Amino acid sequence: QVQLVEFGGGLVQAGGSLSLSCAASGRTFSLYNMAWFRQAPGKEREFVAAISWSGGTTSYVDSVKGRFTISRDNAKNTVYLQMNSLKPEDTAVYYCTSKYPADSRWSSWGQGTQVTVSS
Repeated sequence: QVQLVEFGGGLVQAGGSLSLSCAASGRTFSLYNMAWFRQAPGKEREFVAAISWSGGTTSYVDSVKGRFTISRDNAKNTVYLQMNSLKPEDTAVYYCTSKYPADSRWSSWGQGTQVTVSS
């Protein structure tokens, strides 16, 4: 498993942008699919975006399509989430996670980073 640490959360006004980073330990980062989830107060953790081990395939929850972009740099063991046109409903703790492509469940999780969007 990899160890994951998120960076980049903060407070931003609606319509603004934030960029999250997730740094992974270990030499096998490039073998893992990566994803971002988020959890708002009183709500279930939800999927936000995912990227394949090669970076060739990405997917997004409908509510962030066209506003968020997931990317990765395997040379830096880092996955990113660029968030534009932020809305108050994007307020949540954002978590980075990983899994091998053949696995059905996301296995390693970071500690999370708070994103707060004010109206």
